[in-house]
Amino acid sequence: MAIIITDECINCGACEPECPNTAIYEGADEWRYSDGTSLKGDIVLPDGKEVNADEVQEPISDEVYYISPDKCTECMGFHEEPQCAAVCPVDCCVPDDDHVETEEVLLAKQRFMHPE
Repeated sequence: MAIIITDECINCGACEPECPNTAIYEGADEWRYSDGTSLKGDIVLPDGKEVNADEVQEPISDEVYYISPDKCTECMGFHEEPQCAAVCPVDCCVPDDDHVETEEVLLAKQRFMHPE
């Protein structure tokens, strides 16, 4: 399951540099699948969706930092626990019940974005 940043976020920015997938963005900032990953050009995501990795995506939140669920792997393949949750001073980085994924799916997503 992906992690979500709740409205309790104080916009301190502690989480953003900790994400190994560059899945965390400041509120109102656009994002790309290619940011911080090996993804470039036209790609097919693990869920079958076709996108251009370099194409700008709309912000998920305009108010607080947010996490792209398509890029979040809960730090699987990198760390023992989600680093955003580990550094958040107000505990607003929590599991997203709307994006439940198995460990196997999260690791496959990590390998897709960062092939060896």
